[in-house]
Amino acid sequence: MSAEAADREAATSSRPCTPPQTCWFEFLLEESLLEKHLRKACPDPAPVQLIVQFLEQASKPSVNEQNQVQPPPDNKRNRILKLLALKVAAHLKWDLDILEKSLSVPVLNMLLNELLCISKVPPGTKHVDMDLAALPPTTAMAVLLYNRWAIRTIVQSSFPVKQAKPGPPQLNVMNQMQQEKELTENILKVLKEQAADSILVLEAALKLNKDLYVHTMRTLDLLAMEPGMVNGESESSAAGLRIKTEEMHCQVCYDLGAAYFQQGSTNSAAYGNARAKFFRTKELIAEEVVQIFIEDNVAFTLPVQFRQSVLRELVQKAQQGNEALDEICFKVCACNTVRDILEGRPISVQFNQLFLRPNKEKIDFLLEVCSRSINVEKASESLKGNMAAFLKNVCLGLEDLQYVFMISSHELSITLLRDEERKLLVDQMRKRSPRVNLCIKPVTSFYDIPASASVNIGQLEHQLILSVDPWRIRQILIELHGMTSERQFWTVSNKWEVPSVYSGVILGIKDNLTRDLVYILMAKGLHCSTVKDFPHAKQLFAACLELVTEFSPKLRQVMLNEMLLLDIHTHEAGMGQSGERPPSDLISRVRGYLEMRLPDIPLRQVVAEECVAFMLNWRENEYLTLQVPAFLLQSNPYVKLGQLLAATCKELPGPKESRRTAKDLWEVVVQICSVSNQHKRGNDGRVSLIKQRESTLGIMYRSELLSFIKKLREPLVLTIIVSLFVKLHNVREDIVNDITAEHISIWPSSIPNLQSVDFEAVAITVKELVRYTLTINPNNHAWLIIQADIYFATNQHSAALHYYLQAGAVCSDFFNKAVPPDVYTDQVIKRMIKCCSLLNCHTQVAILCQFLREIDYKTAFKSLQEQNSHDAMDSYYDYIWDVTILEYLTYLHHKRGETDKRQIAIKAIGQTELNASNPEEVLQLAAQRRKKKFLQAMAKLYF
Repeated sequence: MSAEAADREAATSSRPCTPPQTCWFEFLLEESLLEKHLRKACPDPAPVQLIVQFLEQASKPSVNEQNQVQPPPDNKRNRILKLLALKVAAHLKWDLDILEKSLSVPVLNMLLNELLCISKVPPGTKHVDMDLAALPPTTAMAVLLYNRWAIRTIVQSSFPVKQAKPGPPQLNVMNQMQQEKELTENILKVLKEQAADSILVLEAALKLNKDLYVHTMRTLDLLAMEPGMVNGESESSAAGLRIKTEEMHCQVCYDLGAAYFQQGSTNSAAYGNARAKFFRTKELIAEEVVQIFIEDNVAFTLPVQFRQSVLRELVQKAQQGNEALDEICFKVCACNTVRDILEGRPISVQFNQLFLRPNKEKIDFLLEVCSRSINVEKASESLKGNMAAFLKNVCLGLEDLQYVFMISSHELSITLLRDEERKLLVDQMRKRSPRVNLCIKPVTSFYDIPASASVNIGQLEHQLILSVDPWRIRQILIELHGMTSERQFWTVSNKWEVPSVYSGVILGIKDNLTRDLVYILMAKGLHCSTVKDFPHAKQLFAACLELVTEFSPKLRQVMLNEMLLLDIHTHEAGMGQSGERPPSDLISRVRGYLEMRLPDIPLRQVVAEECVAFMLNWRENEYLTLQVPAFLLQSNPYVKLGQLLAATCKELPGPKESRRTAKDLWEVVVQICSVSNQHKRGNDGRVSLIKQRESTLGIMYRSELLSFIKKLREPLVLTIIVSLFVKLHNVREDIVNDITAEHISIWPSSIPNLQSVDFEAVAITVKELVRYTLTINPNNHAWLIIQADIYFATNQHSAALHYYLQAGAVCSDFFNKAVPPDVYTDQVIKRMIKCCSLLNCHTQVAILCQFLREIDYKTAFKSLQEQNSHDAMDSYYDYIWDVTILEYLTYLHHKRGETDKRQIAIKAIGQTELNASNPEEVLQLAAQRRKKKFLQAMAKLYF
């Protein structure tokens, strides 16, 4: 060591722990001394106060040579001071509770803005526009910290504050307090303006499923270094203090709950949101504690005394009447018990008390803790022995045989206990004599009566109904068949349903055990698929496939078909929802199914439906139009329909005469909607005509067509189908009001035999289709217009106006932009006018007459003459921009002697922007502004 370095070290070591108050921050400018200071936790100044002092020094304005005040310079000293403030906060682990108690709003605002800056959040960028999932972990955490603080500060500011008693007046102190108060109010104003965005940011954080990291003193040092000195570590690496997803969700849920609760005073619906967030917080706190204890069963880091003290505290609160803590008490106790037995300690009395009434949920959790607390491959023999002995003891303490089977058939028991041990254990349980409690009067109770064979069979059947584990189902069936050979266990539950095309093959299996197992595995798999429990469905189908592959090629193909359907459902309910294309192998399997020509294979119609719908939804039009085998078009009606739809989509951009496929599709649908006529002679001898609703003239029934359409979600395909049915609806002779739709011109305009079409069924289908399409995309203006036209045609004028307005709102940012003319056509405006007229809203009629390409003065004047108007009348005059209509209103009110209303009309005419001498663009702007306000007012009225 050089003499100079030695002198420096001696000088450093001789400095006192608490520096002089006047120059303490200079003392701490050497960063290594800050860490020593924080480690010793010097009480003066307290660690949090260091932040105040550092930031005050860094934000002091400078004075130039002309004695002019300048902003704080961005020099090395100020950067170091800001970094030191951040390091103190990092030392406190960014605990907002501590920081908010000790720091004022302006100081904490400055600190968190520095954190955003050093975390590479671009200045001026709206946090709500940032994708948290795509940000580096420390950057995302900095954004969350800032927005959590923003929400918490807004909530805190709404609480009443007790004013402190003023001391002796000191002018400089009062000035400083006034400045801080004004600064705080300004910051609060900004935070409140951004409150909605902050809530959206925090709601988006609840969708994150990855751990985040917050800056520590070390990562802040790395960021402060020169780029070449960082050694490959950056803000995007997993550096810093890890914040688990559950912990982050818990904090965010609580802060959101507080925000929603505060909003409840003005919006009662917010109380529901607050309640949901607080309940979720409570759940997450419990799960956090349990997960920490389970992980510690492997790490062995938490002291046993600490774990026991947590359990004692929970039990005390539960005993004070908080029954909601009973479950968490058992879970923590189970974690502690497993830790005890792994370390060779006996099972506690507390565990036996809490396990006095076992149930399926408790046993499932206990088995989960045991499984996650031991790595069987790496664990020592003593650990394995301790765990095996514990599982056996738990089984011996159980009364219910089904719970014993749950433990003995678990994967961990199978691994740790030999087959002979498990069999011996079950036999002991069966043969065990009834227990007699000698401490009380020996009265025979229900539980003291030895279980008969029929009771044991009933318990196993109950367990068979509940289980979705293929291995456990197999074990239970083996037990049942060992007890009796007279029962058919596939009939145990009437909820087990297998399609009739499959049941004949399955029930033809000669071996009773195999027959029951195949039937139950398939029935349970189909049920799980129906309720969207796809992981369990896959397990059950995979087990069934493995079983039938050994003896039945026919059933093997059946299971492959069902697994294909399951994979389609899994993708559509998962990644398909976000628009991600299916993997190429899934598309290949769908093609393979459609082209399959295996004889005698039982096929379900729904599989073909789903496969064709899948191809249409993912725009595999090339395959459906050019590559599908010809025999399929003849044998599979869904393939035929899919081919026509795909070809029509492809031909749509072309000229009308090239749309030959559209005509073919039209004829197919007309045939499906046609009815067969039958003659019947009545009792009076007359012959009457009977129409059969579900005709067999087409390639499928109308109900089957509708079922197939409701599996589609590709917008263009749905638009084509809707327009076809709308056109079919419009061709009837007695139609009064046509329904409009996109691409309606591609269909024929007439039908040779109108009497054969069931137009009542067509009308019902149109309504069902539009209702379905709006569930796929409720913001499709074309579908909204169709829905409005349907209501208009059926004289439901208020509902029609609702959908006409909604169609305009979705394509104009709620009327902040002009509604496109191809949406609000003259026909749509005229129908809105008629709706308002029939609802006796005559002033609205006059205003809407201005929206037409040529203003309809006749209708406008006639409506204004009506005196029984149900709308707000003169309050709407501000929405009229046509001076001729306003002048007519002035004349009308003068004629009626309505002086006040006449003055309102005159005031509207007198607005300078309506002056006829204005340039055309000024007049257009005035009209557009009034259109916007009128349509927004109408929307509030009818939405």
